[in-house]
Amino acid sequence: MTLSELKSKFNDLESRFNSIRKKKNLPELMSELEELEKLSTASDFWSNQEKAQEISRKSGDLRNEIEIVQKLESSIENSKGMISEDINEEDIELVALIEEDLKSLENDITKIELSTFLSGKFDSSDCILTINAGQGGTEAMDWSEILLRMYMRYITAVGWKADIVEEVRGTEAGYQTVVLKVQGRFAYGYLKHEQGTHRLVRNSPFNSAGLRQTSFANVLVEPVVNEDIDIEVKDEDLEFNAVRSSGAGGQNVNKVATKVRLKHKPSGITVESSAHRTQHQNRVEAMKLLKAKLYMIEEEKREAEMNKEKGEYKKASWGNQIRNYVLSPYKLVKDLRTGVETAQSDSVLDGDIQEFIDAEVRML
Repeated sequence: MTLSELKSKFNDLESRFNSIRKKKNLPELMSELEELEKLSTASDFWSNQEKAQEISRKSGDLRNEIEIVQKLESSIENSKGMISEDINEEDIELVALIEEDLKSLENDITKIELSTFLSGKFDSSDCILTINAGQGGTEAMDWSEILLRMYMRYITAVGWKADIVEEVRGTEAGYQTVVLKVQGRFAYGYLKHEQGTHRLVRNSPFNSAGLRQTSFANVLVEPVVNEDIDIEVKDEDLEFNAVRSSGAGGQNVNKVATKVRLKHKPSGITVESSAHRTQHQNRVEAMKLLKAKLYMIEEEKREAEMNKEKGEYKKASWGNQIRNYVLSPYKLVKDLRTGVETAQSDSVLDGDIQEFIDAEVRML
């Protein structure tokens, strides 16, 4: 790059950063962090350990976001200082150093810029990610487990946390259903567009002939809604059952009925939770799952009405395939909405899905 091109690139990056800083609203973030830190100094803060841990995690996420913006601000000033100096175009080493500096700055800006596209009511929230095996029998159940591994690796890579809240194992392999609670700032905003049908084409590991097989799995993504969300759930509308969990948990699982099943009679929705060791904790978790599902139903109704006005409505469900993962006779992962594709299918299944998520978020 010539010096003139580098200066032009810096001006573009500075403009992008100023837009990010405005959208992030640093004073508002700092005020939110201050409120959370006040709560953490209360004498009874740890009386509710689950809530205390959630506040501590949110404080950490906010602190990290503030530090990233402040660090970028400092980097912009440093780059401005370098590029505004009286530089000789023939000083190849210095020009190369500035080019490398701007490349690093661009990467950092691109990473944080993506979150400025997320302005939905619950985009910054945790989420519930459910994977259901579709058509394909044992193949589909194995495919659900492969998807679970893919998402778990992605979640770890971006620094979030995930716990399996409920699971129904397949008869021979994989999962019929597996439910994840994903904790991290903007988890719902980044993952919500993963909702839909995922299609796998591969040589089957489950038959001796190794024939090519097509399998389907459906991904559902719902926000974890706050307890004060405007979703009314009446006690008389709930059917409650406590049963013994069949999952891991040692002797406690065998002796005590800690697994909770809640049925919302008006909607017919049933949710379960067995992630915790106490019935009370599982009931709280199940209520969060139920409220998330009821909220999504209301949102879908509103979206359906809005799209009706436009003459189009497509629900993210079985009929709407969003991504193909082809492992045979060639390798290709392609998103059918954004057109993003790659031949690096092994990397994708190892959790390298940021390129797809970036395109999904920017698409709207």
